[in-house]
Amino acid sequence: MTTLTSVSGFPRVGCNRELKKIIEAYWKGAVSLDEVRATAKELRAKHWQLQKNAGIDLIPSNDFSYYDQVLDTAILLGAVPERYRNLNFENAEDTLFAIGRGYQGEKGDVTALPMKKWFTTNYHYIVPEIEDSSTLKLSGTKPFDEFEEAKNLGILTKPVLIGPYTFLKLARTPEAQEIEITDELVGAVASIYAQIVERFAQLGAQWVQFDEPYLVLDKEGGDITAFEKLYEPILTARSGSVKLLLNTYFGNIGDAYETVNSLGFDGVALDLIEGRDANLAAVEKFGVNEATTLFAGAVNGRNIWRNNYATSLGLIDALRTRTPRVAVSTASSLLHVPFSTAGEEALGDDVLKHFAFASEKLGEVRDLADLADSTEDAKKSSEALQKNQALFDGSRVSADAAVQARLEALTAADFTRQPARAERQALQREALNLPLLPTTTIGSFPQTKEVRAERAKLRRGDLSREEYDAFIKRNIDEVIKQQENIGLDVLVHGEFERNDMVEYFGQNLNGFLFTKNAWVQSYGTRCVKPPIVWGDVSRANPITVEWSAYAQSRTDRVMKGMLTGPVTILNWSWPREDITHERQTQQLALAIRDEVLDLEAAGIKVIQIDEAALREKLPLRRSDWHSEYLDWAIPAFRLVHSAVQPSTQIHTHMCYSEFNDIIRDIDAMDADVISFEASRGDLVVLDAIEEANFETEAGPGVYDIHSPRIPSQAEIEERIGEILDKMDVSKVWINPDCGLKTRGNTETWPSLENLVKAAQAVRSRVSK
Repeated sequence: MTTLTSVSGFPRVGCNRELKKIIEAYWKGAVSLDEVRATAKELRAKHWQLQKNAGIDLIPSNDFSYYDQVLDTAILLGAVPERYRNLNFENAEDTLFAIGRGYQGEKGDVTALPMKKWFTTNYHYIVPEIEDSSTLKLSGTKPFDEFEEAKNLGILTKPVLIGPYTFLKLARTPEAQEIEITDELVGAVASIYAQIVERFAQLGAQWVQFDEPYLVLDKEGGDITAFEKLYEPILTARSGSVKLLLNTYFGNIGDAYETVNSLGFDGVALDLIEGRDANLAAVEKFGVNEATTLFAGAVNGRNIWRNNYATSLGLIDALRTRTPRVAVSTASSLLHVPFSTAGEEALGDDVLKHFAFASEKLGEVRDLADLADSTEDAKKSSEALQKNQALFDGSRVSADAAVQARLEALTAADFTRQPARAERQALQREALNLPLLPTTTIGSFPQTKEVRAERAKLRRGDLSREEYDAFIKRNIDEVIKQQENIGLDVLVHGEFERNDMVEYFGQNLNGFLFTKNAWVQSYGTRCVKPPIVWGDVSRANPITVEWSAYAQSRTDRVMKGMLTGPVTILNWSWPREDITHERQTQQLALAIRDEVLDLEAAGIKVIQIDEAALREKLPLRRSDWHSEYLDWAIPAFRLVHSAVQPSTQIHTHMCYSEFNDIIRDIDAMDADVISFEASRGDLVVLDAIEEANFETEAGPGVYDIHSPRIPSQAEIEERIGEILDKMDVSKVWINPDCGLKTRGNTETWPSLENLVKAAQAVRSRVSK
């Protein structure tokens, strides 16, 4: 029997970010919606053909989205809140964009739905809102249309949808509370999914994939029962040749495998990267249903390093001891890796041979299936296996002796700041002399087309370093003047010299490599280009000191120094696989510690160390939180700032994560102030702050910067009032949700003016 090959999902923005560019052009009114649709169709065809040419048997469709696949699922199920329906857009795409990014115009004024991290990735999904289960119904034809679109090209695809269990676990009420999964709701959702299966059977689909990553999380009472009730009618709806693949990823389903196995899915996909040991143990304990094919998720969909074929073949063989029906698959969607290594020749063959992006991973899936079908003698003589094994023989890089010596010299005192925070905060209030409810921003200001153009000129050699520096200084001068004019209390220099909050730092650190075009979708049309951790890390030279010192010299107000923290740098880079994440993070912490102390010596009294991605890699199983992550991630942050003077105020920032359940760990970072995203989450984190007796001063974001709409002064005042209902006014800061890099000046400055006026109005009332 020939081993099946399957891909869970494929990147959709295009090898040159074509989708991003055409959608953003549409938002600006520069192209028509028909042009957007045409580009999307071209990309889908290209990606399907690429996978077919690579020899993939089960090629995904409906993994494409203009914005987010969870939002697409909500629309398909009819979970569109009334306020968006009332906009009455002629085109469905405009409604989708309004839900994802908000809308302010002649048709109305609505904020976007909340946006959260997609499990432990840097991708963000739109949180579904279910008003009433009675409103749910099969709405729209997107997955069916795309299946037929591929079929007309001669490619029979495997439609992919977010599964009903995961969808309901992610959904929230209009009050931002978890959905109660009642029998009525289960029945309504299961009925829709059953209709979807029936429709695909009629269209001639052979496989339909339901993604259920929420199965890898800890289970609450009733979860397994709800899962069974959801899938029993869906599985019953199978007819003809259609088969149902339950796709799980980002961890193990050891505590649900027995139930999954008993239901008789045609295929069950197991993550053998992040969930390897527990998944294999479950298969060993409970066996494999005779009707089920196990899909071995042996090719990592979340890194860029080459697959170790010998290791993967061992995993496939382990599954084959329990069943002959084993397919080879990616461990998750390839959405989370760049498109292709093609065009990255500047890295050199000796480096590039270690990497596999999405396109190259297709070849790895095919190779593993072919090798799994080969005899032992054929494997031994296989050129593919020999070439692959050569990559893993010996050491890829040599250790940096100086870095290793610093690590070995660390003591407990290096992770503890003195004196205690309450004493420090009193000293800082006196030293900084800030008003009640101080206002600030998160750091970056709009990176205009002109800023990006000047950076490109410098890179090409069309602009001298002196000319570029003069341009950056003019931008800093202007943004300082504007901040002073509107009355912000703690200023920032705008970060005009920075391309990306991680890449910029990596370019000034030893041990990093950089790509030309390895973009990955983060949310909507926002893409990031993570650097690669290649070897041991240390600071090559001061990174931000010159620009921060210049900015402080241009104003009498407090200027905040802006740094990216070690955990975020690692989480938003491609980390090494030959040493632990803990070791890599400590190396980064020492490098950023050097920068913190140099900023302080240069007269910067407030230093923000962003840990936007702290929550991102928190293990999905609560029992692993501390032992596998927090026990080293939190101390790494403390290592960065523990040596500064008591009067130096340390800030940090976090965005688009669930904070409530780790709020005490965040407090243990021992920062003086934290700002975080809160507006899209309806400020629900305030309850956790109140309950935990949070010691850190905090600035819950008062408006959403990922939307182009401008919040009114009254709207922000109302937000501040909600914050003060839960927090001591002496500990509250007023700031936007996140940095303003991706916004335009036309919405940034009016929004900030309203923020400052709102803070001043509330300050006046509470001071009386």
